[in-house]
Amino acid sequence: MGEQMVSSVVTVATAIIGLAIIATLVSKNANTSPIIQSAGNAFSQALGVAEGPVTMSSGFNVAGTYGSSGFMQ
Repeated sequence: MGEQMVSSVVTVATAIIGLAIIATLVSKNANTSPIIQSAGNAFSQALGVAEGPVTMSSGFNVAGTYGSSGFMQ
């Protein structure tokens, strides 16, 4: 069952990346760099949210901010 879930996730990620590539190639006015960067950010956020229950974070600000005392604020 775990293999099937991994396979499904890989299939969805591949489809999203493929769609972004096709949209970039088809459009004459596409800005390739921002599109690829946006797709990477979206995938990174999705991965962070999925890891949230394990890492005990929200997935959006994993690093946090530290004050002069060294403790997380």
